[in-house]
Formats: sequence, structure tokens, C-alpha cells
Amino acid sequence: MTKEVQQYVIEKSKELMAAASCCQGAKEAAQRWIDAAGTDREAEETRKYIEELEADIVTVDGLISFAESEMGAKVFGGEEKAKGVAAHGREIKAAGAKYCDCPACTVVEAILARKDEMMA
Repeated sequence: MTKEVQQYVIEKSKELMAAASCCQGAKEAAQRWIDAAGTDREAEETRKYIEELEADIVTVDGLISFAESEMGAKVFGGEEKAKGVAAHGREIKAAGAKYCDCPACTVVEAILARKDEMMA
């Protein structure tokens, strides 16, 4: 991985950890990766980090389904707000989005766009 890619991923990883919508597992994986950057553990932690990010990113269809569920209503603060999230999901899907556009998923998508460079 080039220094430019490494620095980009470090910056994006810090953004990810600061995102309110970021799950604890992704925060921990991001910190482990940052700690391993530039060390002999970097390649292994990069592989693990990518696996975590790929598992955590939410597709638009997943967002819509979750928002329309009972748990979605609880997480989003009520049935009406959850309906709004589902409607938003349908809007961004119609516009071509593949993933949820919350702050965490947006950063994860940006990091994963450089996955091949990270593995080089």
C-alpha cells in the first residue's frame, strides 16, 4: 500500500470512528488497523478491516427493510420516522445509490472503493 493510500485510509478511518452511526465493531477494527499501519501487522489487519467493513456496510435494500421493521421503528424513534427513513432509502435507490447514505456507510463505501490499493 502506498503512503498516500495509507494516509487516506487513516483519515477516513478516523471519520468512521467519529460517525454516530458507526457500530462498535467497525470502530474497534478501524482503531486496530490504524495502530497496525506501517507495522509488520498491517497486511493482516488490512484483510481483517476490509472483512469487517464489507460485513457492516448496509445496502439500500437493507436500509429499507430495516426501517420498515419493528426494530427499525425502535431505532429510528418511532414508526413515522422509520417510514421517513424507508422513503429516503427508496429515493436514494431510485437515484442509483447502492448503499445507505448515513455518515458511517458513506465513509465505509469510500474506504472500500480503495480496497484493491489497500491490498497492494
